[in-house]
Amino acid sequence: MNFDPATWALAAFAAAIVGLSKTGVPGIGMLFVAIFANIMPTKAASGFVLPLLIFGDLVAVLSYRRHTEWSHLRRLFLWTGLGVVLGTLAMEHIDNRQAQLLVGGIILALVALHVWRKRRAGATPAEEAPTHGAWFAPTIGVLAGFTTLIANAAGPLMAIYLLSMRLPKMAFVGTSAVFFLLLNLFKVPFMVGLGLITVESFRFNLLLAPAVFGGALLGRWLLPKVSQAWFERLALLLSAAAGLKLLAG
Repeated sequence: MNFDPATWALAAFAAAIVGLSKTGVPGIGMLFVAIFANIMPTKAASGFVLPLLIFGDLVAVLSYRRHTEWSHLRRLFLWTGLGVVLGTLAMEHIDNRQAQLLVGGIILALVALHVWRKRRAGATPAEEAPTHGAWFAPTIGVLAGFTTLIANAAGPLMAIYLLSMRLPKMAFVGTSAVFFLLLNLFKVPFMVGLGLITVESFRFNLLLAPAVFGGALLGRWLLPKVSQAWFERLALLLSAAAGLKLLAG
């Protein structure tokens, strides 16, 4: 990888967004996916970003692990692992544009489902968790595993799932942090096997690590200043924008 100064600056900006998305604004994650996909081939970007995500996950887990709701993670882990395996198989048979259309369609469908359910349950007190069918967690788990392998695009799916569970923002961030650290570590052997993480790409990851940590620290400062209502709106709006961006190409 030979980056000119302008590309290095763009890559550092995207790396900072990785950190910010992990500790402050979860829905913004698709922005760094789009940036890296524009400065290198899309499939290569999927592997290149993974170590950066893990750097951000480590900061997020250290910051918010005490807020983790483990019951939600136990419902997802097995199904998410299955989704990663399916995504690995699909990676060899679909092109970049097909992957974008598939992931974008899934995200928008789930945003629409969440909005519909929230309106239907508008009279339900905020403290009460909505009732979900037995299909909900397995479906989100498989889709999250699949989309994270294809395009590192599971963030919006996880946001929609946790918003549907009506978690307070600190529980949202803590649960998401642990989920993605475990998921991203699980993905590493698959990405190495596909040739998408190499010794050379990891050297570049180490150079960008300070930008990730800087973004993560900014997110820690920002999160307490954002209200619960705006946090939920922002996560949902950015998830929808991410889906539209993927469909538009």
